[in-house]
Amino acid sequence: MGVTVRLKSPVKDLRECEIELEGETIRAANIIWAAGVEAPALTRDLGVETDRAGRLVVETDLSLKEYPAVFGAGDLAHCVDQAGKTVPGVCPAAMQMGKHAAAVILDEVEGKVSRKYPVRRQFRYFDKGNMATIGRSRAIAESMGMKFEGFIAWLMWLFIHLLFLVGFRNRIAVLMQWFYAYVRYRRGARIITGLPWSRKTN
Repeated sequence: MGVTVRLKSPVKDLRECEIELEGETIRAANIIWAAGVEAPALTRDLGVETDRAGRLVVETDLSLKEYPAVFGAGDLAHCVDQAGKTVPGVCPAAMQMGKHAAAVILDEVEGKVSRKYPVRRQFRYFDKGNMATIGRSRAIAESMGMKFEGFIAWLMWLFIHLLFLVGFRNRIAVLMQWFYAYVRYRRGARIITGLPWSRKTN
């Protein structure tokens, strides 16, 4: 599809219409930087341990070491789960973390921790796999050690996203919108600035 993946190529500098790598400069009309999610500055002002992205370092029950009654989940939290694996900053992980934190709080309210269990429930992330759509009828998917690509992966992506929508009407509405966009070759979003691009030369 005309995409070149460059590994082990750290960016040294970004300038207008230029990306500087180690010993190489790439010229481009459009430069899109997607370097991950950074936590809000508030987390660094709380006086608790954070990682280099500013996320709260939480225990395996998702509570803060300094404040056991405070929980962190989703993109706000840096968690190493019960299996010793770092939990990725993705939506399924955030949903699982939210449910786990709610369960721990409910245990505290009902007194289960003190009566039945010596310690709190420990969080363990269940990786359901990864998928992404990369074009019309094209996608990639990986789940349970199996990899898919092309139209089959695209149908999997479509089905999973519809499955997690709340309400039958929402699912039908989104499905109809996607079907209309598919048969009419409509793009999801377009940005037209009207400004011509001119490559600068030294």
